[in-house]
Amino acid sequence: MKPWALILCACAILGGCASQPVARQAPQQQLFHDQLFQPPSAPVDTSRVFALSPAMRDYVQHEIGAQAPGRDVRRQLFDALYRRDKLQLEYDSAMTRNAAQTFEARAGNCLSLAIMTAALARELNLPVQFQQIQVDEVWSRAGNLYFASNHVNLALGRPRTDRNPYTAYSMDTANSLTVDFIPVPAKAREEARPLDESTIIAMYLNNRAAELLSTGQVDDAYWAARKAAEVDPLFLNAYNTLGVIYQHHGNQDAAEQALRYAHAQAPDNTIYLANLAQTLESVNKPGEAAVLRARLARLEPYPPFHFFLQGQEAMKLGDYARARKLFERELERVPDYHEFHFWLAVANYQLGNLRAADVHMAQAMKNSTTRGDHDLYAAKLDRIRAHAAEVRAK
Repeated sequence: MKPWALILCACAILGGCASQPVARQAPQQQLFHDQLFQPPSAPVDTSRVFALSPAMRDYVQHEIGAQAPGRDVRRQLFDALYRRDKLQLEYDSAMTRNAAQTFEARAGNCLSLAIMTAALARELNLPVQFQQIQVDEVWSRAGNLYFASNHVNLALGRPRTDRNPYTAYSMDTANSLTVDFIPVPAKAREEARPLDESTIIAMYLNNRAAELLSTGQVDDAYWAARKAAEVDPLFLNAYNTLGVIYQHHGNQDAAEQALRYAHAQAPDNTIYLANLAQTLESVNKPGEAAVLRARLARLEPYPPFHFFLQGQEAMKLGDYARARKLFERELERVPDYHEFHFWLAVANYQLGNLRAADVHMAQAMKNSTTRGDHDLYAAKLDRIRAHAAEVRAK
């Protein structure tokens, strides 16, 4: 199966290489093809993204707002987010949740946690500014879908004098308090770019579309991606996602149309380039596809997962020594990705290097981003250690 790349906003806005600024235009309705899909299983309701649950209001009233009168309420919210004896939040990339779902689960990816924090902050009458952080994408995969995630955080301003958090307000970012859920280099934080709430909602919907597609819910994925493009017509990732959805639905012409639009707006974006080239190949336009492939090779000679995929082929052939070298090359590029550590552990196990297998399986568990992956790696690590104990006992 051929790989398709999607961009998640668990955090972000554009993946691939940076392109020269292009004057963007809102797309026309012909990029949408509602007639090809079944109605959504549930309405795509954007009002629920930031909506507070009764439990959230109760928490704000009794756990934050009622504490220590005169103390900076921003610091009280900040402490609630980070202290283990408070909300006890966990990072979990399994799905992108809205504010209420994140609060109930006490877990979420960066975007989910930022959305929940913003909802709580607004209940406390704190102004919020979402920010895009310029860091390298974090790649992951599910089957033949590859996901590039960048990062969003938010800044909390001082309490407002009015009670309407949606009215116009100029926040003093110099005196704001930044809330982040992963370590961010100081320079990247200084170069943060403000994001409108409409873009955040589009990011949320785009994430949901990609997640729905990965579980085979193609019709619902379409409606989520379509809504993302409606909420913020200039959010290009939505059209990339639409193109991949059309491809999986068997609508090649619609896929080409959506991906051509995204590529025209950001010509150097490697993700759009790769998806468009693959689509052109599928509709028997090899000449134009070859031109795009050549450009892609210049921009990105070794795409994400390049050495990893070669390593998996070596594993299938039983060439575990070569596989180990290839997995090590991929880890040099992305030292913390759990699946690379997992497969390096497997290769070392097959080579009889149980100590290295233990080390990398432990790293896979440590760097896992879902509870399911964590439990899987923990079970594998137990097996490695049990086998190592048997070997020592002989």
